[in-house]
Amino acid sequence: MGLINVRELLEYPYGDNSSDTIINGVHFNLTALNLYNYTIYSNNTISNDSNCYLIFDTYQPHMFANGSWINGTSCYGPYYHIRGRGIASIAFGTLFAVSIMFTLVNLRKHGRLFLREDKRFRVVGRRWQWYWMVFVAACGMISCITGIDVDRWYLQDLPIVLQSFFFCLMLPGTLAMVWEATRHWGSWQERQICDRDPFLLPQDDKRGRTEFYLPLIFYLFAWLNFFMVIPRSWSPLEEQNDKDQQEFVARPSGTDTREKAGAIMAALAWFAICFSLHHSLYYYKPRASGLWNKINSFCLHCPTKLFLSIAVLSVRIAYALASAWEWNISIFKYNVDLGWPFGLGFGTTLVIIFILEIAGYLEENEDKIIIDQRRERGRSVNQELGLVNKPSWWSKAQGDRHLDDEQRLRNLTTEIGGGRPTARHVTANVELGNMRTLRNRSRDRPAEDPFRDHSPTQDSIAGNRLTVARTESDNASTRTGATGMTGRTLGENTQPQTIRSMLDV
Repeated sequence: MGLINVRELLEYPYGDNSSDTIINGVHFNLTALNLYNYTIYSNNTISNDSNCYLIFDTYQPHMFANGSWINGTSCYGPYYHIRGRGIASIAFGTLFAVSIMFTLVNLRKHGRLFLREDKRFRVVGRRWQWYWMVFVAACGMISCITGIDVDRWYLQDLPIVLQSFFFCLMLPGTLAMVWEATRHWGSWQERQICDRDPFLLPQDDKRGRTEFYLPLIFYLFAWLNFFMVIPRSWSPLEEQNDKDQQEFVARPSGTDTREKAGAIMAALAWFAICFSLHHSLYYYKPRASGLWNKINSFCLHCPTKLFLSIAVLSVRIAYALASAWEWNISIFKYNVDLGWPFGLGFGTTLVIIFILEIAGYLEENEDKIIIDQRRERGRSVNQELGLVNKPSWWSKAQGDRHLDDEQRLRNLTTEIGGGRPTARHVTANVELGNMRTLRNRSRDRPAEDPFRDHSPTQDSIAGNRLTVARTESDNASTRTGATGMTGRTLGENTQPQTIRSMLDV
């Protein structure tokens, strides 16, 4: 066996005899080592396909003839102190964790409803931006936490896989959060216009069809980025224990065709975001003619948060494209220069999150803005019509207009002096009308014959008869004597009558 081959294998040191070898001062049975396919490497490790142990300094394991080990320390574990990658991971992971709290505050602020939800403008549309920001921050935090052990472990294993996996998972989430912020800004402009005139912007025109298909196109590219990069074998990234492994195993996996295709899909999704912003400015903001006027109009009407977010996102996409072709700047390489992945990868994502967080803190809830706009339009209309709103005390000074129906009924029962039966009677009269009174009045009136023509002669004869009857009644009352305060009335041939109540009169 040669001293060094492509995997930097070493020859076993000579021992006391042909079947004995001494490794770090410990005697091993060379026959047993060859039987269980153990190999010694130049990085001071001894391993086969299943086990790997350290064999330097104080690490002095021993193997028995049956293949079992004692006092062995695995190669895959923390050995070094926290170095540059771990310190940067701690700092960025803390920032991602803090951003989640501010994102939840903004989600509660902008996701609350103060108006009835409209079918055309769902409340979830303005919440998706914050949902994606929580997702991206969580992925960034997990990636940074697992990145602490990349420098500490003696040989690369699961930590570099986890950090790379969640780092790649951040990219489609970052695209989605910027997309939702851009799309919702256009929807917010449309909502303000429709609130003033619901029929000004139809949903079946070219603008409406574009806004229907554009999200499908964006999420198609974002999904293709996810599909190309995430579901694949990540184990080759662990094979970076020497230069040859890193060059011939890890590098082809980190710069393969799937990685390149995923970066291209991310770039196409970025162009879809730019087109969405242009579409919203074209339809919802005043149009200008001429190159210089268009530049001025763009600077005046384009939101600062969207312009900065899209610009920073372009740097993140450029890094994804560059790292797909250039291995030396990829986060997949365990000894990469930290400025590339943390400056252009984690750093750009954090900047985008902070931009949107600050914008969310400065902006007001959209429902409250709509309420203020409606109130201002009402004041303008009243001013045009010459109407003046009365102060709050005016209605209370005008009788019982400030009372509701139940309070008015209670006041009526209080004035009448009755209790619950009176209140029920009044309520019945109010609801059903005084039907009994109308029925009694209809009974007292004589029925008129519609087929009979009442002549003036008959009416005068009836009046004369009524006058004669009243004269005879007055004469009879004159002949009868009244006793005044006694309450007795005496006639000539009748018994005295005692008046017991007003019903006897």
